[in-house]
Amino acid sequence: MIETIQNKLQVLQPQVVDVVNESHMHAGPATDSHFKLVVVSDAFAGVRPVARHQQVYALLADELAGPIHALALHLYTPEEFQSVQVPLSPNCLGGSK
Repeated sequence: MIETIQNKLQVLQPQVVDVVNESHMHAGPATDSHFKLVVVSDAFAGVRPVARHQQVYALLADELAGPIHALALHLYTPEEFQSVQVPLSPNCLGGSK
């Protein structure tokens, strides 16, 4: 799944694509279903955060309709990436907690 995500994002000509499988941090038996994604690309310049997310969702529509249950997106221009610290993901508390 990681390779599929990386390949589909190449259309953005990213300088950084970091895909982290965080499935082990979440409740339930599913594997390869929860991912954290960091993408740094000039394609995001002048694009609002919501529109950036929409671009990535469109590229990964098939995966989001099937095997991917959750996708944490951290999308930056190269300039933004120089001054940010990508946040850590929280552990899952389960569906009823």
